[in-house]
Amino acid sequence: MHEKVIVLDFGGQYNQLIARRVRECNVYCEVKSFKTPIDEIKEAAPKGIIFTGGPNSVYLDESPRIEKELFDLGIPVLGICYGCQLMAYTLGGKVSAADTREYGKTSTVFEMDCLLFKGLPENGITWMSHTDYVSELPDGFRSTAHTTDCPVAAMECAERKLYGIQYHPEVMHTENGVAMLRNFLYEVCGCAGDWSMSNYAKTAIASVREKVGSGRVLLALSGGVDSSVLAALLAKAIGSQLTCIFVDHGLMRKNEGDEVEQAFKKWDINFVRVNAKDRFLSKLAGVSDPETKRKIIGEEFIRVFEAEAKKIGKVDFLAQGTIYPDVIESGAGDAAVIKSHHNVGGLPDYVDFKDIVEPLRLLFKDEVRQLGTELGLASYLVWRQPFPGPGLAIRIIGDITEEKIQILQDADYIFREEIAEAGLDRDIHQYFAVLTSMRSVGVMGDSRTYDYTLALRGVTTTDFMTADFARIPYDVLERVSNRIVNEVQHINRIVYDITTKPPSTIEWE
Repeated sequence: MHEKVIVLDFGGQYNQLIARRVRECNVYCEVKSFKTPIDEIKEAAPKGIIFTGGPNSVYLDESPRIEKELFDLGIPVLGICYGCQLMAYTLGGKVSAADTREYGKTSTVFEMDCLLFKGLPENGITWMSHTDYVSELPDGFRSTAHTTDCPVAAMECAERKLYGIQYHPEVMHTENGVAMLRNFLYEVCGCAGDWSMSNYAKTAIASVREKVGSGRVLLALSGGVDSSVLAALLAKAIGSQLTCIFVDHGLMRKNEGDEVEQAFKKWDINFVRVNAKDRFLSKLAGVSDPETKRKIIGEEFIRVFEAEAKKIGKVDFLAQGTIYPDVIESGAGDAAVIKSHHNVGGLPDYVDFKDIVEPLRLLFKDEVRQLGTELGLASYLVWRQPFPGPGLAIRIIGDITEEKIQILQDADYIFREEIAEAGLDRDIHQYFAVLTSMRSVGVMGDSRTYDYTLALRGVTTTDFMTADFARIPYDVLERVSNRIVNEVQHINRIVYDITTKPPSTIEWE
């Protein structure tokens, strides 16, 4: 049992980021819908409540609301952006459309006797994103920050421990934003900060042992970060009661299948590697459409996994690497369904088990990596680059052949090797090569060539919902290009993708 803060989601784009920032301050938190009943909130006994931003104007009839009684529970509340306006509106203040909108970095002046700004500079930059503003404060409140165009950039009723800020402290563009959140958690809410991966690992291992008992657990191990960390956790908890089925579809990165198998040799588990390359490639022969590729690979994976599971005999539990963003994105609470995740919400219809084990369900991706390190998982698995389930099939534009797979594996390996050699592997959040279907004329030696164009992709991101292209130094790109052209056959042109997400996606297909 950890002390807890509840983040009430009003449709803001940064809801997950707020929760991550709170956890970075060593305080556990959960994201819940603004429709969560007050009785449920009271039963959870949170140390504090944070309202997220949102796209609505609070004075419109269709806008999200909160019951006024929430402010009478004696629980500290911090409203961010729309959450600040909602607090003011609900408690009798006035919110109006501003004559001057504020978007982006904004110079802000803070009142230093407000606990939110304790120990911080009097002046700073905040990240604004609002059309409306608090034009009249509720009774008992005072303004604790202002900008040139916004008289209430922050407000407080210190007696009731109610605080509102018009800007977004959770984004990196706000100077000392995380420190402000920390002040709310520790100075206002009185949190002790008992959330750590060491504690979580112990709790999760004990929880798995209690749930599984003497039962047997089956895990589809992809070799990705989530499933690998889950395998390590289950190995610590139940050892030989765990069977991992690793379906190698032949579309992994260079040497990856062998690396996964090697990493789990030391663990006391049943590890089954299924080399199904020929089966997958025969099904994919001549297929160019990316969605069709995905469906074929997904269907074949299920069939192979199902066949291997039947060989094992009776198994009691299915383990899945569901993580917290999966839960939120699949429409938990009132959140929009961004994408439906196959491992959220229940047992797959092709599996006959009595229950699911999902010990990573409360963790963000960065926390999963922390847990993997805590458990002693090989660092090359903990820090493995994100990799789509269909593998290289959706990084090869057009039809898939064994020759194309080999070309892309070799080129991608060089790209990743040079990024690591340059010390950029932790700064660039995802980077990979794409073998395009475009061929162009080139010259090698005295001969004309007509070969493939390879695209390189590197992005930086905080949440993978938006992303910027990574500013890889030219000298690094030059080394990558020279090596690939010289060491990998059938590539004579290399381009670097400099589009952001949106409008593009991170993957090409």
